[in-house]
Amino acid sequence: MSREITGFGGCASRKSGPGAAAAAPPIASTISKVFMPGRRASAVPAWAMLRRRYMAVRARKPPPEEVPGAAAFLPERHSLTALRAAVQTCHGCTLYREATQAVFGEGAPHARVVLIGEVPGDYEDIAGKPFVGPAGRLLDEALAVAHIPRTDVYVTNAVKHFKFTRRGKKRIHDKPTRYEVAACKPWLDAELEAIDPEIVVLLGATAAQALLGPTFRVTQERGRVLETDVARWTFATVHPAAVLRAPDDELRRLAKDEFIADFELVGDYFRKLA
Repeated sequence: MSREITGFGGCASRKSGPGAAAAAPPIASTISKVFMPGRRASAVPAWAMLRRRYMAVRARKPPPEEVPGAAAFLPERHSLTALRAAVQTCHGCTLYREATQAVFGEGAPHARVVLIGEVPGDYEDIAGKPFVGPAGRLLDEALAVAHIPRTDVYVTNAVKHFKFTRRGKKRIHDKPTRYEVAACKPWLDAELEAIDPEIVVLLGATAAQALLGPTFRVTQERGRVLETDVARWTFATVHPAAVLRAPDDELRRLAKDEFIADFELVGDYFRKLA
């Protein structure tokens, strides 16, 4: 069965069951104010405003030959094994030119939970595996607190090649444009088709908007279960890397607490599957 995720199917907060206490309407979190600005302009740091303008310039539509899309590179059979082998041939956008390799998803082939991030980082680009750096360790901690076994989890990213800016010898993570996300989306659609998960957790705005549309706001929808065409239960939260980038220890602690709480809600619904 072909599975093409095209947009946000609406959301609803579940009022009963084991997740009821955690499913209260979400509030604008501390980390959201720092990294994912909400309604109040005073919460937006000057550097964030400058970066937003810079990204808007960079996101101008590239010529078609630079983003032909990944569809032509997908294998005829959409098994995870076939997809993982084929992704290394992908020239669906220009990110492959600088990246070490494509980083495909990893985990149980019929996982009940799929976690979707933004783009591989420096560690992942070198290792060829998703979420192996500091953000991955925080993700493992959140899963452990939520009592979700890694054997029931598949992790992947919306974009399969590392995007970065060079600063001397360092490679600094760069946010993919909407055109690069769209070009890579056939790989993500094929992964979801092959796995057919019960629960999908979207980590950050890039992953959420890739599947639920450009108007989706993690700051407004985190902390509740979402009714979508993506999976039986869909959740959205910040990317673990955003937690680690908090500017001081206290903000980092608060951000981590909120991130863990989001996964505890996911864990409540995971136990409904038993």
